[in-house]
Amino acid sequence: MSKKITILGCGYLGKKLASSCLSLGWEVSAFTRNEDTASGLSQLGVQHVVTGKLEESGWHEKMDREQDYIVNCVGASAPSLEGYKQSYLQGMESIRDWLSLQRDFTFVFTSSTSVYPQSQGEVVDEASSHESVSERGQVLLEAEKVCMSQNNENRKCFVLRLAGLYGPGRHLLIDKVKNGESLKGRGDRILNLTHRDDAVNAILEVLRNGHRLPQGNIYNVSDNEWAKRREIVEWIAGQLSLEIPAFDNLERNGTPNRKVSSQLIRQEIGWAPFYSSFKVAYQEMLAS
Repeated sequence: MSKKITILGCGYLGKKLASSCLSLGWEVSAFTRNEDTASGLSQLGVQHVVTGKLEESGWHEKMDREQDYIVNCVGASAPSLEGYKQSYLQGMESIRDWLSLQRDFTFVFTSSTSVYPQSQGEVVDEASSHESVSERGQVLLEAEKVCMSQNNENRKCFVLRLAGLYGPGRHLLIDKVKNGESLKGRGDRILNLTHRDDAVNAILEVLRNGHRLPQGNIYNVSDNEWAKRREIVEWIAGQLSLEIPAFDNLERNGTPNRKVSSQLIRQEIGWAPFYSSFKVAYQEMLAS
């Protein structure tokens, strides 16, 4: 039977999610703050598109509350602390108010692994400390709390903390190697990555399987390869037969450097990444 889903925020991740849901035959509604994005979503086949500011309430009456699934994958309106508060925390509070009259739903919020401040190369999981997290990371944690506060026997709310998204259209390291540009920071810092399509599949797996869990949960979503930046750059340069760019090794003290574990979502939900290695993904991108 066809499902109804509302996707709030249709940028790099949300647009791909909308496309995947349409291919499943689901009825898709979408919210975006960008008029051009709205036009593109309509052309894609999204049945109902609303534009506005998520943190405001004007969109509430324009969007059908009766949904099987709701996904909040909005991005920050600006990289500033105020932009984070507006889009993530105030936006989540607005969604909570919109959903206050609805009884049953499964809700997913895509947060970020930037909530883990660890810097010594240690493995972190969902139970790891957030002490000394950045101000923007703290805003994400507060938004997660608003999300999870809606959990009850009829409402299943999940937070997916996504590692760095990459994939089609997002290949900064390839571009820098091709252009021979030096790279900022340390080459031995660990990159935690998630391919965009694997992130979409993680969302879909949680939506499909979340009902069988006693309550919602927080999950890390990462490929678990834990490659160092220099390792990735050297591999790309080797594939292109180009010189290996240098790193300037200039980083502030306490820059996050940790191995984000996604074992919990693999065990509880059954998700596993198709792009389990950066080599699989970058080989595909280089070929295209």
